[in-house]
Amino acid sequence: MTQYLEFEKPLAEIEGKAEELRALARMNEEMDVADEAAALDAKAEILLRNLYSDLTPWRKCQVARHAERPHCRDYIEALFDEYMPLSGDRNFADDHAIMGGLARYNDQPVVVIGQEKGSDTKSRIEHNFGMARPEGYRKAIRLIGLADRFNLPLVMLVDTPGAYPGKGAEERGQSEAIARTTEISLQTGVPIVSIIIGEGGSGGAVALATANRVAMLEHSIYSVITPEGCASILWKDAEKMREAAEAMRLTAQDLLKLDVIDRIIPEPNGGAHRDKANTIQAVGKALTAMLKSLEGKDGPALLQDRRNKFLNMGSKGLAA
Repeated sequence: MTQYLEFEKPLAEIEGKAEELRALARMNEEMDVADEAAALDAKAEILLRNLYSDLTPWRKCQVARHAERPHCRDYIEALFDEYMPLSGDRNFADDHAIMGGLARYNDQPVVVIGQEKGSDTKSRIEHNFGMARPEGYRKAIRLIGLADRFNLPLVMLVDTPGAYPGKGAEERGQSEAIARTTEISLQTGVPIVSIIIGEGGSGGAVALATANRVAMLEHSIYSVITPEGCASILWKDAEKMREAAEAMRLTAQDLLKLDVIDRIIPEPNGGAHRDKANTIQAVGKALTAMLKSLEGKDGPALLQDRRNKFLNMGSKGLAA
């Protein structure tokens, strides 16, 4: 059953009526509801297109957080062959919020790392809703070093509300682990491409988005803090998250203008959660294009490319 967002309530009513008609027809074969149900389907399609044609930043936040969006595991299973997960940080524990390992993409060996939120209550708890602890980032550091040692391209899949802010995480050096992940990404002489597939929150996202090429799904978000957190700090009122989302310029469209990202990956009408297969296919096409754009560059060239990317962020927006 589709989970509807708050702004999709009118759509839920129409699609619900169409499903009720079909359910009645299944119970009574003499009923002919095909035309009426088709008319409701057409009305729902138009409404869906209108709703998603001009989403506000806050609505994009809701879509980016939709529980049914494809997650990191879905992309790895669909796009990569011979995936071999690697676990643990060789220091404290294995953090399930970050998954990664060796794989093949288009028959090319790569290292893939991503944040996994989970898809049901049990798996969400297991993966801590995608909020990694220090051992998760230290696992990422280990895998980035592995890619550098064997000259393998790195693919990062970002989907997190932010790093876990708990007492134990802070005691084990959360900020240091995130900073070191960012540092080693800046120093690694292999191609790094990153795709924000849902929510890119705070330094927990930046750590896996320090790349030569960064792409975002059309309705994903990427920001230094959540709109609720920003509203709590600026206005002492988390309910002002809509105003915060407007001011933060966290949408893919805004970030492309500021050169924070390099491309936007289109989503199906109604968001990625309504057509996972086509969304994953679109991500695969973007990934192929980004890796191809880095072909033939040696380590120093890749490092300079990455350095220039970060130094040039925001220059267009400031000039405008």
